[in-house]
Amino acid sequence: MKIRTNFCTIGVALIGFFFLVSGTAVSQDDFEYKVTPIKDGITMLHGGGGNIAVLESERGLLVVDNGYEQNSKVLEAALEQFSAETQYVLNTHWHGDHTGGNAELANDATIFAHTNVRVRMATGSEAADPMALPVVTYEDGVTLNFAEQTVKARHLPAGHTDGDTAVYFEQANVMHTGDHMFKDWFPYIDKDSGGTVDGYINNVQAIMDMIDVDTIVIPGHGPIANLEDMQRFKDMIVATRAEVAALKASGLDLAAAQAQGLDGKWESWGTFFIKEDRWIATLWDDV
Repeated sequence: MKIRTNFCTIGVALIGFFFLVSGTAVSQDDFEYKVTPIKDGITMLHGGGGNIAVLESERGLLVVDNGYEQNSKVLEAALEQFSAETQYVLNTHWHGDHTGGNAELANDATIFAHTNVRVRMATGSEAADPMALPVVTYEDGVTLNFAEQTVKARHLPAGHTDGDTAVYFEQANVMHTGDHMFKDWFPYIDKDSGGTVDGYINNVQAIMDMIDVDTIVIPGHGPIANLEDMQRFKDMIVATRAEVAALKASGLDLAAAQAQGLDGKWESWGTFFIKEDRWIATLWDDV
């Protein structure tokens, strides 16, 4: 495998995410990963933490994100179903529900991530195990060239965090958005980690510009999606931001705006991690 290095340099966060949909289960105690084949050697593992994409290639497995640390042994069991060994790991951002398996996988694999992922993991309130830190870091992006797939990792600035990456499997036309998509839910924008509402909207549009109506989208959280789902997601953010701006312009303070709430059509969007009142607070300082 050749790694294009013109953008390369060599070199916890979320709580309570849990999502289950149908598929083959890999379990240990009361936790299980669901295994959903996607296309052309790409599989999605899901059930705890962020969605994981696995590419099975002639050079081994590429694993995009890897869930919570406490589930790392279950992830290893899930990966044993594949005929290849894990050789490459790519983190879409630094949050613990996407990087928790890094240390376990680092024994055999090389970890890739944006520079800010390594910085935040190394300097957070609870610094990560040095084994968990990305070994290969990049600024704008990196391309991994396998025989079966060209995998393009592109940095998305100041959106969900300041170190996000979207991962596009070119031949399969599959996109892993990281946490720039929560399918049909309000998103989490981590402002303490450099995230911004405007950047988030711009990054969602940037991902949409990279895909088409036939692209299979693996969101950071939630079931498989497509371009139409991403457009609906972006439209929700833009529309609810306008609603919050109107509430603020009417003279309400944040607490009163939260008490009044958004249009009822958004009610179902607050049924996951970010509830409506927290989403209003996220938007408040940006309008």
